[in-house]
This record gives sequence, C-alpha cells and structure tokens, in this order.
Amino acid sequence: MNSIPDAFLTKPIVYAIRDSYQIMVPVTCECVMWVRVGERNYYDDSGGILRSDTTIHRMIVPMSELDRERQYTVCFRRMPERKPYFTEPGEVECYTSAFRPVTSSPIRIYHIADAHNQVEKPVAAGKFFGNQLDLLILNGDIPNHSGKIEYFTSIHQIASQITGGEIPVVFSRGNHDMRGVCAEKLADHTPTDNRRTYYSFRLGRLWGLVLDCGEDKPDENPEYGHTICCEDLRRRETEYIESIIASSEKEYAAEGVENRIVIVHIPFTYTPKPPFDIEIDTYTHWAKLLREHIKPQLMICGHIHKCVISPTGGPLDNKGQPCTLVCASRPVKDGPFWGGAFTLYPDRCNVKFTNSEGEISEDSDIIFEP
Repeated sequence: MNSIPDAFLTKPIVYAIRDSYQIMVPVTCECVMWVRVGERNYYDDSGGILRSDTTIHRMIVPMSELDRERQYTVCFRRMPERKPYFTEPGEVECYTSAFRPVTSSPIRIYHIADAHNQVEKPVAAGKFFGNQLDLLILNGDIPNHSGKIEYFTSIHQIASQITGGEIPVVFSRGNHDMRGVCAEKLADHTPTDNRRTYYSFRLGRLWGLVLDCGEDKPDENPEYGHTICCEDLRRRETEYIESIIASSEKEYAAEGVENRIVIVHIPFTYTPKPPFDIEIDTYTHWAKLLREHIKPQLMICGHIHKCVISPTGGPLDNKGQPCTLVCASRPVKDGPFWGGAFTLYPDRCNVKFTNSEGEISEDSDIIFEP
C-alpha cells in the first residue's frame, strides 16, 4: 500500500502459530514498534517495556482480528539513543499492508525447504501461483547453518518477497538450523509457540501440525560437539502430540476443519542408513499416534533433497506412514531450485514439483481416504 521504510530490512511477514499471527519485521536500526489492527495496538514489548535493542520485532495478533480487518499498520519510532530518563525518540512512522486470510477453495500452498542460504531461486520457484497463492510453507534448512545472526535474514527475505506480507506463512525448523554459535538464538528470530518449535495452527478449513525432529544423528555424534539434547526434545514432543490427542477439544476435529496436514522437515517415517537411523521406536510411535488418532491427509517434508510422492507403504514408509508423504525440495548445484505446489481440496490434493525456471516435473492428484 505504500513504500517500505528504510528502517525495514524486508516487508513485514505474517507467520501463523496456533490461533495467532506473529507479525515479524527485521530492521536496520534501533526502534520501538507496534502494529495496529482495527482500533487496537499490539506491541513488541518485554513486560511492558517496548523493545528497541533488537534486529527483529515480533507483534502477536489474534487471527480472528486480522482475518476480520484484512489490513494491518506497522508503527515505529526510531531510537537514536535510549536514556534512563527523557529519551527522545523519532516521530511515529507507519507502514500499512493488506492481508488476505485463507478462505479460498481450493487452497493454494507453495512449499520451500533446503534453500541453504539461496534466496533468488527459491523466490522464483515460490511465485508459481502468482497472486493466487494462499499460504507459504518454509520447512527447514532455509539458512545453510546458524553460524551468524545475519544468516537468518534469508528466511524473512524469501517470505517477504513471495508473500509481500499479505498472506500467512508457516515456518518449520530444520536440522541445519541447529548448527552454529547462533542456533540458540534462532527462536528470537523466527516464529515459535513460546519458544517451542512444534505447534499446531488453524487457517480457515485447514488444520496443521508442525513437528520438529531436531538433528538427524545421535546426540553424541562428534559432529555436534556435545551441543545438543534432541533426544529430550523428542520426548517432550511425544508428550505434546499425546496431549493434543487427549484434549477434550480435539482441535484437529473441530467444526469447519476439512483438511489436516503435518509439516516436518525430516520425513521421520523413513529409516536411512547409519548413523541417520535414529529414534526408530519414537518415530514409529509418532506415526502410530498420527495414523490412529489425528489422521492427517498429507505429510509435507524436505531434508532429503528430492521431490518424491510416497504413498502408504511407499519408498519412504518404514514405520507406518499415517498418510501420503510428499518430499518437495530439491536444490540443484549451479542449477534450478525445485519446490512443491499444492492445490488442496477437501477430498484431494494436486501436487506439482516446480522450479525456479518455470518447469514442472510432476502433476499428480492425491485422493484422500474418506
């Protein structure tokens, strides 16, 4: 609606988490920030203190509010010097964006994973649907690793350039995101559910579950240098999945839900060769919980750098897939970047593998079980 301020590194991005949107804005200078939706302001604060000593801002807005208003305004004041008393900030500046909630039928989704710091080619692939895109999924390993804070910028650059801040984005952490001195700070720069990297979301008739496998080798593997505890992460995640199932609300079966998907970077139902053959019991249990209770219609993954559709009993099913699994990312060295274009209907999904040069390598319909 208006030009992006020079204080913004990218346009705002609207990430979906549970029943809220997290509007995130990477910035080039210190400033305080809030977002206005309708008549209410939603602040980036820490216990009532507006945050300025940060390179990215996060404002949490109820989905119902932004879905109704279909517009938001990011407001900010530059902060030349923050003093203990009588700080003199800049004047209020504003940036207004339209927003389109997921209400269409079918739902058009584009999936990107394993960009490994590439931006231009994933963005070119991700524009397959043009302005008909309803939802963008960024499914892990968008940076090559977390060795520097600035590597996180590629996440928001891809999201911003594809969505323009006008449609939702779902983000999932990958195993490469866990590597590097800044990995522990990733949660400050990406959407999380109170710093939890696995969560559910509801967008119109679509309910989704984002899972996080953590790393792809045993915790004691020397590659990690005793810096991870992913076995405990997965234990907590098992408890989380079980709690969703045990809840009386049964959010995945709520009124109006017509589609259920699982988004996870690593296709955990597949058992690769050592040392990647980890957590067989845990992942088999996850698959059983999903298959017998949540009953998703589709699992969308990355990680293996291939574009492949695996039905139940197919090439990626060693642990009892709960549904058809689609791996939809293939970065080609010195070549095009491949992602996945999903057109989601209540009873089926059309899957196309498309690349940054406009080519299509697959065009298949997945029919959901009634």
